[in-house]
Amino acid sequence: MTDGPQILLTNDDGIDATGLQVLRDALTDVGSVTVVAPADDRSAVGRSMSDTVRIHEREHGYAVDGTPADCVVAGLASLAPETDLVVSGVNGGANLGAYTLGRSGTVGAAVEAAFWNRPAIAASMYIPVGEDLSAAAVTTDPAAYREAVRATRFLVENAVEAGVFDRAGYLNVNAPMADGDPAGMRVTRPSTVYDMDAVRDGSDLSLKDRIWERMADDDVPDPEDTDRRAIMDGAVSVSPLTAPHTTEHHDALDALATDYDSSA
Repeated sequence: MTDGPQILLTNDDGIDATGLQVLRDALTDVGSVTVVAPADDRSAVGRSMSDTVRIHEREHGYAVDGTPADCVVAGLASLAPETDLVVSGVNGGANLGAYTLGRSGTVGAAVEAAFWNRPAIAASMYIPVGEDLSAAAVTTDPAAYREAVRATRFLVENAVEAGVFDRAGYLNVNAPMADGDPAGMRVTRPSTVYDMDAVRDGSDLSLKDRIWERMADDDVPDPEDTDRRAIMDGAVSVSPLTAPHTTEHHDALDALATDYDSSA
């Protein structure tokens, strides 16, 4: 334990995941870390919430039979109420594009923290699609997370004091796999490119996210300022995002509401 912020660390890959372990080790040099993470893999559950969860004390924190959002609520309301900053990750796999934000348990934990008015960082590592690359081998290799850990630690040490969270509710960080020279960092926005497909085979439907295949072929038409383009260029992507989501005034909807009131 060291002087510094009180950090609540969670993820969606489970408390035993390599990405969480290497990030925990790095952040213990920055502040006091309390781990509250799912007992098992809860990937792609978004902000799903449970009514009751069982908590198991572990050597390095608390394992929760629940979702990442459960872990954040359990941590901030009970297990680590003095938390200054919530960190979620490092996820074994990228969370790129606007359409992934509601699906990702990693990002969901950061969004949940933002509703508690706690600054939060969601951190993920991009794993390229390829026949010569085993995702399982990458996600269990501590060295692969080096770039994601370096970027996350840098932001934990500097973002709050710099005033980043005066406007951002949370940061969605995506880093390339560590490979040679350190990567640069770009401030980005989530890509709006969307390429989901459904392929039917009799009574079965396979839902496919074609983006990953297109990324493998460098065939994604993402502008320079997007998260996916940054990753494709080998840079760390940092998207400053808000929660609750912003709304805009709509004259057309105002007119419909007036018409509805007069139609009774």
